[in-house]
Amino acid sequence: MAAVSVPMHNGNIQHGESGADVIENGNELLNGSEESEVPARVIRKAKRLIRRSPAKEIGAKETVTVISGNANKRLPLSKNSRKSRNGRGRGEPKKGGAGGKGVWGTPGSELFEDSRIPDSHDPNYDSDSQGDFIVEKIDPELTQKEFEAVLEPVLLEYFEHGDTREVEEDLSDLNLKKYKPKIIETAVSMALDRKAQHREMTSQLISDLYSKLLTSTDISGGFDSVLSRLSDLTIDSPEAPVVVGQFIARAVADDCLPPKYITGYKGKVECPHTRSALNKADLLLSKKHGIVRLDNIWGTGGGRPVKYLVKQMVMLLKEYLASGDMTEATRCLRELDVPHFHHELVYEATLIVLEDSTDRTRDMMCELLKSFSEAMIVTPNQFIQGFRRVYDAMPDICLDVPNAYVLLEKLANKCHQEGMLSTLLLKELPQRGRKRFVSEGDGGRVKEITP
Repeated sequence: MAAVSVPMHNGNIQHGESGADVIENGNELLNGSEESEVPARVIRKAKRLIRRSPAKEIGAKETVTVISGNANKRLPLSKNSRKSRNGRGRGEPKKGGAGGKGVWGTPGSELFEDSRIPDSHDPNYDSDSQGDFIVEKIDPELTQKEFEAVLEPVLLEYFEHGDTREVEEDLSDLNLKKYKPKIIETAVSMALDRKAQHREMTSQLISDLYSKLLTSTDISGGFDSVLSRLSDLTIDSPEAPVVVGQFIARAVADDCLPPKYITGYKGKVECPHTRSALNKADLLLSKKHGIVRLDNIWGTGGGRPVKYLVKQMVMLLKEYLASGDMTEATRCLRELDVPHFHHELVYEATLIVLEDSTDRTRDMMCELLKSFSEAMIVTPNQFIQGFRRVYDAMPDICLDVPNAYVLLEKLANKCHQEGMLSTLLLKELPQRGRKRFVSEGDGGRVKEITP
């Protein structure tokens, strides 16, 4: 088949030429050859294409190629034409009229509106008509690294304030699951490198977390992990087998571990350090009145006698009253390093105020206790414990100080004004029953009127 290439124009369109002139020139070119075998249908189609193209878009080198008997043709395309460039396509709308932005969807789709998935971006979307939504709380489980990063700061803070309830609240918010035995393992491992008072605090923490956050199985698993790592712990702490044995014996005495825990290891231990720790625990429990003595296995007041600590606290309080040096009193209290025994300081300070019965002593003691409270040396829990000890001992104190109730009320009100004493604790302030003589008609009997 012969192809005829029809030149549209040899140069640019002259000024004044119109589309009709161009079409006439094209007709002359197409009809000029008498010997052409191009069908008339193809010629008519070429004329239509020439009419559609604006005269200003026809360039000097643009041509129309017509192949006899074939629809393949190269035609000039305008800039914004939406027709396919490759000559393929069925000429139908995209996705049946349902595609593109801002369309209404396929015809008839409104009949199936109820079965469609609701779209929040739909202008007609109504969140209230979708029914009730059930929101389920999901607690993501922590990884081991995340758990260790949270647990260690909590235990370090506990060694400072000694409040087991705060540790319980911090850990209860986490999704622990399989990491609960890790609490015992980490706490005991950290206590090995610290003083006796920290070990006492660790034993109290284990006892307080039992049945609240930890079970007997969790505590047993924690000590199992400690015993399995005892060879490595002995490298840094040579006394680790003895200390771990004391921890196990104290846990049994506090009913956190069953007594059969130690007997379950008999004949199954190969490590000498583990065997030494279990023998130490068994020896402590087998002594006469051993369980009672285990309450003070670390020594009350951090491994030192209670009388020694009480004597030191009374001495620093009297030196403060004599010199008024609050900095020296603070340094002496820090050197004792018994944060869980600071309730004794509050008790002795209150007792000195009642026995001295002067305003100067009361004001100076309030200033000292306020300084300790603001510096968080003495925690609110220790203040509460110390004042309640005074409340319980008031009947005996009144034997030596008759006006002790009046003096205690003045001290409690001043501490309440300074923010050291809570309103609830102030309401618990004991009141002494008053005696009065009744009229002569009652026979001169003495009546006791309780408030």
